[in-house]
Amino acid sequence: QVQLVESGGGLVQPGGSLRLSCAASGSFFNIYVLAWYRQAPGKQRELVAEIGISGTTNYADAEKGRVTISRDNAKNTVYLQMNSLKPDGGAVYYCHARRGVNYWGGGTQVTVSS
Repeated sequence: QVQLVESGGGLVQPGGSLRLSCAASGSFFNIYVLAWYRQAPGKQRELVAEIGISGTTNYADAEKGRVTISRDNAKNTVYLQMNSLKPDGGAVYYCHARRGVNYWGGGTQVTVSS
């Protein structure tokens, strides 16, 4: 089993940056595919970025060039660096891990506002 806890959310101005972290408990963190999703009010949860076991990354088209996902297996942590945040970028960001079974964190709120 894996438990995921996100942190790093908060209020940021348009154009600003934010780094989200997701700490995982449990064993074998390094064999999970990890991802960040976002869910804006009234919208479906959508993929932001994914990182594979070998470090291969995949980004949603709308996020390419603005976000970077990374993982530190020694710290059981996955990160999401977000730059040039847009006014409509506010959402709850969720950490996700999968290896056959899906695991979700509780989410961290990101608000983009001046």
